[in-house]
Amino acid sequence: MNLKFLKSENQLNKVIKRQKQTGSVVRILFVSLWDEWSNKLVDKLKNKTNGNDELYVVNSFSMPHSFVIYKTQKVPCLVTLGKAYSPAVVDDYLPSVYSNLDI
Repeated sequence: MNLKFLKSENQLNKVIKRQKQTGSVVRILFVSLWDEWSNKLVDKLKNKTNGNDELYVVNSFSMPHSFVIYKTQKVPCLVTLGKAYSPAVVDDYLPSVYSNLDI
């Protein structure tokens, strides 16, 4: 898993804009630095070496306003932007997040 930690809203906006132009599948993981489950999930993803999938990680400390985009209220939350014209899939149920990330 190729983790990309985003540091600003501008970086996230560029990722979303690029996804709209290309229509590729993009996954964004919203986490909190103070949440035990988020930290465990990120640690497991760092240790996972197989696959070339990109996963963008957004934390609530450096990018609090980004959580409003997809109405994220629970963490960890996985947002999947699919092919063109398909709605974003927001998943905050922990077993489902683990399943979608193949952990």
